[in-house]
Amino acid sequence: MPLLNSATRLVTKPLPRVISPRAHAVCDYLVIGSFLAGAGWFWPRNKRAAAAAAICAAAELGLTLLTDYPSRVESIIDLSTHCEIDLGLAAMSAAMPEFMNFADEKEKTFFLAQGVLVTAVSQLTRIDTRRSYARSKKSSARAA
Repeated sequence: MPLLNSATRLVTKPLPRVISPRAHAVCDYLVIGSFLAGAGWFWPRNKRAAAAAAICAAAELGLTLLTDYPSRVESIIDLSTHCEIDLGLAAMSAAMPEFMNFADEKEKTFFLAQGVLVTAVSQLTRIDTRRSYARSKKSSARAA
């Protein structure tokens, strides 16, 4: 895991979990949007950075669409697992400049910042392990 992500994880570990699952979903879509905006911004001058941003956006979107958020009817991944996978995606984001061979260019900063942001949001999310949102909706629909 990149150094900045590890430092962020250490700093946020003792802090209270203040981000609700719904707010985490909003943050995920904002991260996806910023990756897509980055892809558009980087395209004219750095195709590798643009491709890396698009890959990161697609990975985060796929994870978000599979996650059990309060407003979803069907889902595959619970929020706890989502947060663990988010840490991997944050590391992937921070490592993309080396992987796509633009580590010496200024676009690297964008990917490092995104990795830190995703790590912080993941670490500060309040997870209710006793509740699965999709299952509670299904059981309440059957009871009615």
